[in-house]
Amino acid sequence: MATKKTGSTTWGTLDPGLRSHYRSAYERQGYIVVRQLLRGALLEKLREQALHELSSVEDPIEYEADLGYPGAPENRAAAGGKTPRRFLHAYDRHELFREFVIDLNLLRHVRLCTNRNKVVFSPNHHNCIMTKHPGYSSSTYWHQDIRYWHFEKPELVTVWLALTHEVAENGALKVIPGSHNLCSSDYALDEMSFLRPESRTNQSLMKKAEQVTLDAGDALFFHCRLFHGANQNVSTDIKLSYVLTFHTTDNQPIAGTRSTLQPEVALE
Repeated sequence: MATKKTGSTTWGTLDPGLRSHYRSAYERQGYIVVRQLLRGALLEKLREQALHELSSVEDPIEYEADLGYPGAPENRAAAGGKTPRRFLHAYDRHELFREFVIDLNLLRHVRLCTNRNKVVFSPNHHNCIMTKHPGYSSSTYWHQDIRYWHFEKPELVTVWLALTHEVAENGALKVIPGSHNLCSSDYALDEMSFLRPESRTNQSLMKKAEQVTLDAGDALFFHCRLFHGANQNVSTDIKLSYVLTFHTTDNQPIAGTRSTLQPEVALE
């Protein structure tokens, strides 16, 4: 596991009252929204680099057609079949993406969510530029990020940095507050680990959903067991996000699984 020094650039500090507010909110609802986590030159450069990735179309890329979610093209040969969904391995694509991973303000909030000082960046999960294109984007059913991850404890944090405006119209995330604390008997999953829409228990759960709206530079931090989903992009603009995964040093990936494919980055 490589150890990396954190960056020196910050955008403000957190007073004790705000720290307490964020921590209690994360424990209670499973997520927090941090407004203007990133701003200024680094935000603009990150967005420009993400747009460059879209235009250069360099592998590895996950296409909408690869997943078969509702609204996606049937296959890559169909109309819109080369619509990208995620540009993978973002950390290795450009130094700007690596710079954000070690940003002190980002890590300050990750540590608040984990309630630990020693945190680790996992390049094996998310680590992508997430896109949602008009016309051929798909809907994502209600799911938990932990469903395909393999760790000693289901305690990881997803960081979703908006590089563009995110609203319901362009497919912004929806979340079910408090769902990270549910027991497996409190919901019903299908064979792909999505919530079954026909289940009355699930229907009651989904009625509690909230829409998350983000401006560029805002970030959503959420627990890996929080149920979330998103609709198609029915606007005329592409939506862009940088999505990362963190965990603490006392929660190790299980050997021999996809969670150990690439070396992790311990952050000081």
